[in-house]
Amino acid sequence: MSCCLQGLLERPVLSPPVAIDTARYKIFVSGKSGVGKTALVAKLAGLEVPVVHHETTGIQTTVVFWPAKLQASDRVVMFRFEFWDCGESALKKFDHMLPACQEKTDAFLFLFSFTDRASFEDLPGQLARVAGEAPGAVRMVIGSKFDQYMHTDVPERDLTAFRQAWELPLLRVKSVPGRRLADGRTLDGRAGLADIAHVLNGLAEQLWHQDQVAAGLLPSPSEDPPS
Repeated sequence: MSCCLQGLLERPVLSPPVAIDTARYKIFVSGKSGVGKTALVAKLAGLEVPVVHHETTGIQTTVVFWPAKLQASDRVVMFRFEFWDCGESALKKFDHMLPACQEKTDAFLFLFSFTDRASFEDLPGQLARVAGEAPGAVRMVIGSKFDQYMHTDVPERDLTAFRQAWELPLLRVKSVPGRRLADGRTLDGRAGLADIAHVLNGLAEQLWHQDQVAAGLLPSPSEDPPS
């Protein structure tokens, strides 16, 4: 059973016979104001998605637990993702904000909105800066508001060109609030998982692979034999 939690809990409560390792990672969510950073983190944590946009005033951290089974060994690992989200205005106003978000970061999620062309065109600059400051970190790109296809400013041909140029995972997420149960108030957790599982699974796969390379258990990309 998948479990998404926010708060001060160290980990989900498991039955006594279940003993699994926890892999801990810090993820910084980057992108222009209004692209949906806070909404994405809320969806990943199974929380209410804000209906009205309010820029994050400082640094907001959210913890999500995500269990995954390793294909090679059937071993179950509990991934503990700590998402860091900071408003664009705060990053510009306070010099210490960005270094705090980037310090010891294991992965960067770069967001753009399908309805905001400028946010997509801003990606190369963000990626280039991180490549110099945190060259070993996992990098993933996420396009938000994918369901608003009638208003998209980013055609498929541009996404194809971006993938070819940067060779990074590029995922898409919807912006609509999660479905609710019959009472009209409670979020439908099962439906919510279907919307975000590909993001959490992708993060787990990329970060686990990075750890295996760092431990010398897998070859680094530069060491891969020619095909």
